[in-house]
Amino acid sequence: MTEGIYVLANDIVFDQLVAFLNSIEANAGKPYPVCIIPYDKTIEQVKDEIKNRNNVEIFADTAAIARWEDFATKIWQTHPSAFQTWQQNGISGVYRLGMHRRFCGFDGPFNKFIYFDADILVLNSLDYIFQQLNQNDFVVYDFQYKDPTHVYNVKSNNLLNVFPLARIDSEIFCAGMYGSKKDIFNQSQRNKIISQLKQDEAEILYMNAPDQTILNYMVMKSGISSYNFAHHLPENERTGCCVTSPHFEAINNILYDKGHPLTYIHYIGLSSQLFSRICSGENIDFPYREIFLHYRYLHEPDKRPKFNSKPKAYNAPPSLATRIFRKLGLAG
Repeated sequence: MTEGIYVLANDIVFDQLVAFLNSIEANAGKPYPVCIIPYDKTIEQVKDEIKNRNNVEIFADTAAIARWEDFATKIWQTHPSAFQTWQQNGISGVYRLGMHRRFCGFDGPFNKFIYFDADILVLNSLDYIFQQLNQNDFVVYDFQYKDPTHVYNVKSNNLLNVFPLARIDSEIFCAGMYGSKKDIFNQSQRNKIISQLKQDEAEILYMNAPDQTILNYMVMKSGISSYNFAHHLPENERTGCCVTSPHFEAINNILYDKGHPLTYIHYIGLSSQLFSRICSGENIDFPYREIFLHYRYLHEPDKRPKFNSKPKAYNAPPSLATRIFRKLGLAG
């Protein structure tokens, strides 16, 4: 298959996945095939959901999953302190190993693809991103370059020896959405990446976003051509993408930034439990909640929760009673 979409998911993010799939169907511009990469084996709800979705399948190449998990493990074995730090925090093995499975898209069925995290809604055509992949091997549209602290270990004295400041300030990206191509990271390239990390470069990796830091390192080290629409679109045409931006305007279930429709909205930083709770009927307010609920229940409007109470802010401090119970060890 020539073009398709990957998303990483399991039953924990089920409500977000349904909203994502519905947003693709409503807004992506074409009936793109979608391949769900399983974060882990907890995918029974996911399997049931896609029985009636003809264009959606689950990534079933277990050899590719094992290959990329092995690659991620070998990368973190080059790091001077990652495993020790994670173990001290009660984490066994590689932190969030399942997140590294997103790399399976490089071995998957699509020659050109766009990868999305499950906490994203697509709000506009994706055609222009696929078209850009005719000129570049890796395409993003975000503003992560403004904050390198979640991509690399900025406290490392070696960081600017590995990448000049100009590259740090312009080339880093968020791993939640990117377009790329099959087979651009073959075995010999992966071996070279591990070899380079062993040359005292591994300390620049950021342990708290393990898959994101690896992908940035891979793209920036490999020499492939990368392109960020945030650098190339005219300033008055650029749109944000992050739920933390409060100024987006909702019109007919699409979000707009200064009159231009967003390509996608990323509910980054919001717990998957938050979405599960609201879909269970708990009246919690969070940014762009109505947009999420619209797409979550696009085909099941009768199941959309009806709220009668006053909404509680998602980031509201715990009540006095909850704080007391927690202090007594009686509440989670």
